[in-house]
Amino acid sequence: MRDAYYFISDIHLGLQAKADEKIKEEKLVRLLKTISEDAKELYILGDLFDYWFEYKRVYQKGFYKTLSALSDLAAQGVKITYLIGNHDFLHRDFFREDIGARLCRDAIVSEIEGLKFYLAHGDGLVKNDIGYLILKKVLRSRFAQWLYSIIHPDLGIAIASLASRKSRNYTAKKDYGETDGMYEAAKGKIDDGYDYVIFGHSHRREFREYKTGRYINLGTWLDEPCYGILKNGIFNIVDWK
Repeated sequence: MRDAYYFISDIHLGLQAKADEKIKEEKLVRLLKTISEDAKELYILGDLFDYWFEYKRVYQKGFYKTLSALSDLAAQGVKITYLIGNHDFLHRDFFREDIGARLCRDAIVSEIEGLKFYLAHGDGLVKNDIGYLILKKVLRSRFAQWLYSIIHPDLGIAIASLASRKSRNYTAKKDYGETDGMYEAAKGKIDDGYDYVIFGHSHRREFREYKTGRYINLGTWLDEPCYGILKNGIFNIVDWK
């Protein structure tokens, strides 16, 4: 019986050393095969890949097993919703046309088992990061993406990988202050009537109750792989060993 809703975020495929990537992808593929038994929907809340640039007729190698497992999941009737993150936002139509996933560039609202969910990757909510907001607007412009698309894929993907690593180093060294702004944003959404607010991006796993709602952050697979599951009205974060 398909009665479970699954949530994953911030796997960052392609970031680590080749041996570590192999282990991480094997864990992810096993998870996707396991949840196929009871999953009704799968929500990917961004940064599935550490970098992604999809050309018109080319998509990058190295993730065949993951893409195949997602395609199999969709073929079995599982609805896949992919909210792109700040590392994997350069998509075209591969996930929609070849895999059958719904691709979302912004936050979405979803009603699940009678509960109101607000789902987003969470980038742009971090305080004291005006530089990133400006960069995000530039990189996501049609003109910038067109310029990038005329670069040979080997060079383009290499640039994307390098930029992703530099972005991570910058983020790791930056002091954002005592609060990252995400919990404050979540509280505002709960005040607006949402039962659950789920983000990724910060790499800090959290499960907080606020008034009648809950704020959840799914952390990152760079630390401890996990997934969220809603079943019979109960939400849990589960470690995936």
